[in-house]
Amino acid sequence: MMDDSRETFGPRAFVTGFPIKHSRSPLIHGYWLKTLGVPGSYRAQEVAPIDFPAFVASLKSGESGFVGGNVTIPHKEMAFRLADDPDTLSEELGASNTLWMEEGRLKATNTDGRGFTANLDEKHPGWDKAQSAVVLGAGGASRSIIQALRDRGIKEIHLVNRTIERAKELSDRFGQSVNAHSLAALSEVMHGAGLFVNTTSLGMDGEDAPVIDFSPLLSDAVVTDVVYVPLKTPFLVQAEQQGFAVVDGLGMLLHQAVPGFEKWFGHRPHVDEKLRTLIIRDMDKH
Repeated sequence: MMDDSRETFGPRAFVTGFPIKHSRSPLIHGYWLKTLGVPGSYRAQEVAPIDFPAFVASLKSGESGFVGGNVTIPHKEMAFRLADDPDTLSEELGASNTLWMEEGRLKATNTDGRGFTANLDEKHPGWDKAQSAVVLGAGGASRSIIQALRDRGIKEIHLVNRTIERAKELSDRFGQSVNAHSLAALSEVMHGAGLFVNTTSLGMDGEDAPVIDFSPLLSDAVVTDVVYVPLKTPFLVQAEQQGFAVVDGLGMLLHQAVPGFEKWFGHRPHVDEKLRTLIIRDMDKH
């Protein structure tokens, strides 16, 4: 096991949240450190919301000994606000998940959207030929996905949510290509769409999910889910049974970790099948 003390050779990075013990980020980055033979360490650091500003201050001053790290729930918005130089992705989202020190300043970005598109690129190249996409859910997870789809050139994004006010708020934020709808419009907006994305927690951890008729989608449409526990969610099972290509959400978790590792440790890691298997084995244990 890698020593996490100050004496560890190489850069030290972290993932912080509250709680954080469930995070698989240490497994991911630990795998890359080992396989690439890069000196350094990566550890989970639980920080309560009230203590987060002090944690960031110690990062900026160098007192923490960390060169940067990942930020997860509930600290993403605070990380954005406390960073010296958040990038344009973070600014539009109002949230950051990746921090690093550069020339004495705390930089911030959000890699969730890049993780989402990289997963689709790997598992179903050509998915971005879709002219229209349907995004189910207007919670925190949907923001970076809407941003990534728009930036990738998807011309029409239909955002469907239980409360239309929440969907309208995001359509206002992300521009004219995003249209807000209530759940009643789901079947209608699916007509002619080439991509369906579930960003809700429906179906997580074996819970039931509503039955969806995916037949209005284009025959070559892709259905994907940000939930990855279970790996094959109820929505993905339904879509596959109805003859559609599906992409699970695990790759998003793996690919979003790549830019941070490169910033902290100076090497660009690769998402491979061994890493995927390692994480699936860990998921099976819990």
